[in-house]
Amino acid sequence: MTRDTPGSADLECLALCKQFDAFTAVDHVSFAVPSGSFFSILGPSGCGKTTIMRMIAGFLEPSSGDIRIKSKSVLDVPPNKRPVNMVFQHLALFPMMNIADNIGYGLRRQGMAKPEIGRKVDEALERIGLPGIGKRKVDELSGGQKQRVAIARCLVLEPDVLLLDEPLGALDLKLREHMKVELKALQAAFGTTFVYITHDQSEALVMSDQIAVMNHGRFEQVGSGRELYYRPETAFVAGFVGDSNRWKGRVTRAESGLLQITTQAGLQVTGADHGRGLATGDQAELFVRPEAIRISRQAEDLSHLENRMSGQVTTLLFNGADSRAILEPQTGGDPIEVALPQSGEYADLKRGDVLHFAWAGDQANAFAVNDQAAPSLEAQ
Repeated sequence: MTRDTPGSADLECLALCKQFDAFTAVDHVSFAVPSGSFFSILGPSGCGKTTIMRMIAGFLEPSSGDIRIKSKSVLDVPPNKRPVNMVFQHLALFPMMNIADNIGYGLRRQGMAKPEIGRKVDEALERIGLPGIGKRKVDELSGGQKQRVAIARCLVLEPDVLLLDEPLGALDLKLREHMKVELKALQAAFGTTFVYITHDQSEALVMSDQIAVMNHGRFEQVGSGRELYYRPETAFVAGFVGDSNRWKGRVTRAESGLLQITTQAGLQVTGADHGRGLATGDQAELFVRPEAIRISRQAEDLSHLENRMSGQVTTLLFNGADSRAILEPQTGGDPIEVALPQSGEYADLKRGDVLHFAWAGDQANAFAVNDQAAPSLEAQ
């Protein structure tokens, strides 16, 4: 299987729009997916990501805009003639066929000779790490093995772009975590361009080269997982990607890129606007990651940080290396979530203990208040 020069775009969507009567599902979305890359569209249910996928596949016609694969428009190309293939959440393997026949199904429909089909199927099984299982039945496989067979059935046809519509959604948690690694490895092994849609930020962050965060029919930001996590460009991205503590209030001082915000509870917190141009008097929202907050039993250990408070432990959330504590600030206001160090120094922490906590101003992201800044838990 040959690929184009790295960096060339296998897929381009240009000012793509889709309207259903008066409702705009996709609103002038443009993006390009480099050849051989793993590109994810991440967003809450109803944001338009599945509509984009169905337009690329040819199941929906755009209201306006263009879709190009290998620089050629495919708007007039029917779905079965487009150089794309699609993996759905429900894998739709044929239970009456063995594994080899499932993988070779599309090749037979193309009229390929039987010996060549056998060679390609064997090669695909080798590349998905399941050599020698071609004669087994579908119901003899585990969930993860079925997932790999479904992907191999698509990839053996050598599509320019493979579309994946939340393919891990039906798997249990442990298998889903394992399949994140498997999918990334399969994409690298085949070198095929993947376009993956999901509402699960963990899936997108772990697997993707680039992620587009979508909200209300538009892309809020496109970037690497690291860029989205550490330098979100909008309040929606800051609230949707990862966990954050949040404060809303009014900017009472703006100086050298740092903002002092007086919250609705009367607290004074400091953060950075990273060039967003917030000024004194603006309404703002501040986002601070739980792991950016330092904790100590001694207040003097945190004297070098701008934001210093103390609070009582109300809840302990043990999750191994990702354990958290919820603190009730003694000055009032919303509870604060902090990440507990992995060293075990706080292994004896209990409810009712008082901790000091603080964060550096440049570790907090400030945004102008936006009604869409804080996606609901149901949306995530």
